[in-house]
Amino acid sequence: MNTITTKDGTQIYFKDWGTGQPIVVSHGWPLSADAWDDQMVFLAQRGFRCIAHDRRGHSRSGQPRDGNDMDTYADDLAALVETRDLTKAIHVGHSTGGGEVAHYIGRHGTNRVAKAVLIGAVPPLMVKMAANPGGLPMEAFDQIRAGVLADRSQFFKDLSAPFYGANRPGAQVSQGLRDSFWLQGMLAGFKGVIDCIKAFSETDFTDDLKKFNVPTLILHGDDDQIVPIGASALLSSTMVKGSTLKIYPGAAHGMCSTLKNQVNADLLAFVGQQI
Repeated sequence: MNTITTKDGTQIYFKDWGTGQPIVVSHGWPLSADAWDDQMVFLAQRGFRCIAHDRRGHSRSGQPRDGNDMDTYADDLAALVETRDLTKAIHVGHSTGGGEVAHYIGRHGTNRVAKAVLIGAVPPLMVKMAANPGGLPMEAFDQIRAGVLADRSQFFKDLSAPFYGANRPGAQVSQGLRDSFWLQGMLAGFKGVIDCIKAFSETDFTDDLKKFNVPTLILHGDDDQIVPIGASALLSSTMVKGSTLKIYPGAAHGMCSTLKNQVNADLLAFVGQQI
């Protein structure tokens, strides 16, 4: 397997497909690099080099007890970028991965970054507090933790319905896609899955977003039941200078799969000519 070793000795698995300008993709919770296969095949066939990694604590990467926090996730991403000597990279993050991309830029700058894309992303802050009245109450994340601790397997099976919008009238979401979500979640480390809930829900990315100085595309579904658009993309788009917001009417959180052709087309249009 392709792996790098971080400064604390954790091995990070990655895929590196194709040649050309690099597109680095960061996955959501509790998934893995495999969640990006539709985009990676599409973009690699069109002359781009696509790199996806399993976040620490997830799937084929190391599953350490500690370090499952957004600072370390961002530093792991930086280690991957530097080890593979990626320059002029286009960073694309979905959900928690969008937070990872934002925090990577906030901590490590944009010297190696050409563009950024946030899809159904968690920034600027998910949890409700005085400074973020539109966020979700802490009780919502406590319920996620309780569900994972009580019966992780069944929780992931159930979560796949709102994740892909399968619980909406007339939805056409295959059982196979829902099973893939469950499988990826079950391959993640138990401790990493639990810790990541705090990382994606309680990390404030506001200052990170204000440091963006590259062209940025923000994609979000207005029927996202996991990361509601009002407290995420609608706010992020006002914080990232010059960003472009595209709202997908009726789209669910997992739109990289359910609307993969539309997402792929929008990504290709945004990345444009290689530089």
